[in-house]
Amino acid sequence: MSSSIRMEKLCYSVGGRQILEDFDFCLERGVNRTILGVSGAGKTTILKLLLGLLQPDSGRVFIGDTCITGLRESQYMQIRKRIAIVFQGGALFDSMTVGENVGYRLFEEGRLSQDEIERIVQEKLRFVGVDAAMNLYPAELSGGMKKRVALARALLLKPKIILFDEPTTGLDPIIKKAIHQLIRETHARYGFTAVIVSHEIPDIFDIAQNVAMLYKGRLLQYGKASEIINSDNPVVSQFISGSLDGPIQML
Repeated sequence: MSSSIRMEKLCYSVGGRQILEDFDFCLERGVNRTILGVSGAGKTTILKLLLGLLQPDSGRVFIGDTCITGLRESQYMQIRKRIAIVFQGGALFDSMTVGENVGYRLFEEGRLSQDEIERIVQEKLRFVGVDAAMNLYPAELSGGMKKRVALARALLLKPKIILFDEPTTGLDPIIKKAIHQLIRETHARYGFTAVIVSHEIPDIFDIAQNVAMLYKGRLLQYGKASEIINSDNPVVSQFISGSLDGPIQML
């Protein structure tokens, strides 16, 4: 399965509120792109559409050459196996240890022995720097450690695509830097296609290779991080400067 992503003329609304309108998005295999926009702008909706958890009102979504729009759940399962997501809060199971959380899907499949699964889990936890936490429970972890564990879980089955939903929201500046560095290292090592959604300025530019600015449900501007930072578009400039809460309002 190719790991490119394409969205064509997507429209999606909830309760009469237009979230996405004629939204176009294209991402080549192996590229890291950040989608910027304030909270409620539709960023997480984009991730859910890519996962097949939502269906658009109109338009199409492609993973590689496969149009996933309208697929039945059973048809989409094989595609979803190659896509992982790192949720904003980590989304770890409170009743499971770190090791059990990371190895959950391998335990469910039942194809490998427990020793083999533990070896793979330990390898992934070591890569993200929390192998000593293998037998701890989520309640015993800091916010930064939960993010690391969530990333280890995402890497477990060697996904072609990883989606990051606000990967450093709520973390202090030092921990944010560490998580950004880890995402950069992980992307460089594994070469997956990455979609990162965030509203955090300027922190997110630590990891943003390519940036897409979402405004009123549409793709307003995209390009290299430096191009977005220095944009002469007034909406983009206001968002970057942190003043996009006056006369120009986002969804």
